[in-house]
Amino acid sequence: MQYKDYKNVIVMDHPLIKHKISQLRKTSTGTSEFRQLVEEIATLEGYEALRDLPLVEEEIQTPLETAMCPVIDGKKLAIVPILRAGLGMVSGVMALTPLAKVGHIGLYRDPETHEPHEYYCKLPEFIDQRLVLVVDPMLATGGSAVAALDFIKEHGGKNIKFMCIIAAPEGIERLAAAHPDVELYIGNVDRCLNDHAYILPGLGDAGDRIFGTK
Repeated sequence: MQYKDYKNVIVMDHPLIKHKISQLRKTSTGTSEFRQLVEEIATLEGYEALRDLPLVEEEIQTPLETAMCPVIDGKKLAIVPILRAGLGMVSGVMALTPLAKVGHIGLYRDPETHEPHEYYCKLPEFIDQRLVLVVDPMLATGGSAVAALDFIKEHGGKNIKFMCIIAAPEGIERLAAAHPDVELYIGNVDRCLNDHAYILPGLGDAGDRIFGTK
């Protein structure tokens, strides 16, 4: 199957997202601007990813009267970045949901096999009762994303969504096949991976560009 055949794959078509991703790609975009763009894209994508949050009616006192008004139901959202680059997207989502809980999953990629290895996993309590939004700017081979979702499910997570800015077709297909119950929200699908498992045309190493490291 190709990624377009998976019903759980949602590719963003908003012109603001496309424009901001183009700015990310530029080698002339410095660290501060890059970080700001990542946050803005995360907010725009988060708006789409969270459009089906459940609501309940709650009695609220307005300056004029009491009224039954819709509020988000259930436990608060959990945002789980895949370290370290995923940290750059957290504040963008929290601009929408400032009371969200934040967990962390640390993975590193073997330089030879390109497969992920876990070094840290800390999730909010009652993870089984929360919508869990996993964020990572890049979805390349899909190995880290698959492993992160595996860990969350092992800890009891059930209602999970994944959000990235740029993805390679290879990574989408691997993640969508491994976790067909997880919706994938993707800013842009790039052409392919190179021999070193970097996305082409891509934008380089997202973590280095967010944090100003080499």
